[in-house]
This record gives sequence, structure tokens and C-alpha cells, in this order.
Amino acid sequence: MPTPDEPKRRIDRGDRGGAAVAAVLLLLCGAFVTYGFLNTDTEDEDEAAGKRSATPTAEATYEVTYEVLGEGAADVTYRGAGDEAHVLTRVGLPWRKTVSVPLGVSPIVNVTLGEKGGTASCTLAVRGKHVQRATATGTFGRTTCGGEAPAAPQ
Repeated sequence: MPTPDEPKRRIDRGDRGGAAVAAVLLLLCGAFVTYGFLNTDTEDEDEAAGKRSATPTAEATYEVTYEVLGEGAADVTYRGAGDEAHVLTRVGLPWRKTVSVPLGVSPIVNVTLGEKGGTASCTLAVRGKHVQRATATGTFGRTTCGGEAPAAPQ
């Protein structure tokens, strides 16, 4: 005849088996979740590669002419070849520069006057067509001229 402790032992053994099964299932679920986060879908990679190849290369460029009119000197920052920012300090005015900018990159020129102030205006032309003009005045006056990058030729 079983003692009162025997049925309790049987229940404990069953609980341990159930706990082991639950632990294994939990580990498997964790492994699948981790696999889902770490796995990269090849279709997404193929799509991304297709989008990258459709992006214009540095060889596809357009011509931009930046011009800063005024007297004295100003600091000029402009976007040039390779999407690089070129910074010029205390540039004598008037100043003009024509550069090739990669397709897909917007042209921009910033002008900052010095402590002597004054007046300076920037102009921006894309492929020979005037896009914008803006004026800076006063001590440390600032202005920016920018435009949209033209679409790639079809």
C-alpha cells in the first residue's frame, strides 16, 4: 500500500518532466526567434542591390555654377564633385566657380559675411539655367542658395 509520500513523489517526477519539456520548447522558440532576427532574406538583398545599381554613379554628373557677388570678403561653402563640401574662408568678392556635381545630389552654396558686415548675394545656375538668388546683409550675415538635382537623362 502506498504511503502518503509516494503519490507526491510521482507528481514531482511528472512536474520535472513537464518542466524539462517546457524548457526545451522555450529554447526552441528562442532559437527560431533569434534565427528570424539574424537571417537575411535573399530577396530583400536582391532588391537592395537592384536599387543600388539604379542609383546614379559618381560618373553621372551635371554642371553647376555658383557665384557670390558683393565687395570685400566672405566665407563660402559649396557642394562640389563627389558630394564633397568645399569650405573657403575670406574669399575675395566677386567669386565664381563651376563644378560637376553627381546626379542625385542637390547643389548648395552658403555665404557668411565677416564682422565688417556688408552685403553679398549668391546665385546658383544648374546646366546654365538660373535657379536661385539670395542676399546676406550685416555683421555675420548669412544666406544660402540651393536647388534640386536634375533627373538623370533617359
